Amino acid sequence: MATRDVTVLGGGIFGLACAFRMARMGARVRLIERHAIGAGCSGGLVGALAPHVPENWNAKKQFQLESLLMAADFWAEVEAIGGQSPGYARSGRLQPLADAAAIARAKARAAEAQTLWQGRATWQVIPVTDAPWQPAAPSGYLVHDTLTARASPRAAGRALLAALQALGVDVLLGDAPTQGARQGPTQGMVLHATGLTGLQDLSQSLGKPVGSGVKGQSVSVLHTAPDAPQIFADGLHIVPHADGTVAIGSTSENHWTDGATDAQCDALLEKARTILPVLRDAPEVTRWSGIRPRSKSRAPMLGAWPDRPGHFIANGGFKIGFGMAPKVAETIALLMLEGRDTIPPGFRVEDNL
Repeated sequence: MATRDVTVLGGGIFGLACAFRMARMGARVRLIERHAIGAGCSGGLVGALAPHVPENWNAKKQFQLESLLMAADFWAEVEAIGGQSPGYARSGRLQPLADAAAIARAKARAAEAQTLWQGRATWQVIPVTDAPWQPAAPSGYLVHDTLTARASPRAAGRALLAALQALGVDVLLGDAPTQGARQGPTQGMVLHATGLTGLQDLSQSLGKPVGSGVKGQSVSVLHTAPDAPQIFADGLHIVPHADGTVAIGSTSENHWTDGATDAQCDALLEKARTILPVLRDAPEVTRWSGIRPRSKSRAPMLGAWPDRPGHFIANGGFKIGFGMAPKVAETIALLMLEGRDTIPPGFRVEDNL
């Protein structure tokens, strides 16, 4: 196959991952980002790569499973080529169980996971101990799964950028001092991975809404527990990272007036310290807020741009973009470079019309 020219618009996780995979498959790739790598919701703090529960299986859950199982090799390859760590680790996750009914459901899911997760990860019910890095559980039991992983969003963005540059990808950043507002021309096929702006552009082009923006906020604190599992309790992710921080998040706000952080971050922090008292005196490091792109189907939106030949879309990562990125990148690369359509039901652009 002759070398293909590809332009990727957008320096978030979908754009970076797709550019990386297509470059590795031999395409000549140019990536254009108007602002900065991870300037949108891909520059957050949390980085929880968490699976859906192993029950009521569907195409979305299967796609996510395959992506999570690909993640270790994907991020190892990125680090090996670019020389920068994405902060990836398959660290597992703990979730408190409220009562006997919750324990029964969790045990049923454990049996399902043995089959659905192909023996490559487990979902277990375990007793609470006196270990400091455990949430309290009214039932005295927790779910521990070994499929959940983490990546530091900002470190992952830097790692992918370094890998792209090592592969000779032409990266044009609008805020680069030597380039000013330069965006450069597109070349060859074009992938639109532009988050909320892309959803708005596509909605305008098609004359109907295909998605919306949902505001999220998160906080990080100083606490060294790089090998500890994540905790998911009371709707909150508590994610220890390799750099000695713990990320806490996030809010999910359908109604918002601006993208700034506000008092909801205080509530996140207080809830996390209640769930995990070992964080009570951990000093705050930073706060983040951003507008996450959510497609109407709530699944990633992949495929050709209707009525625009040579243009393609990878959008709608919402809260699962980093977990979905390895499989999204593979799917888009096969579609654009080889014409192989492996997009599952519910993920197509037309599923959002």
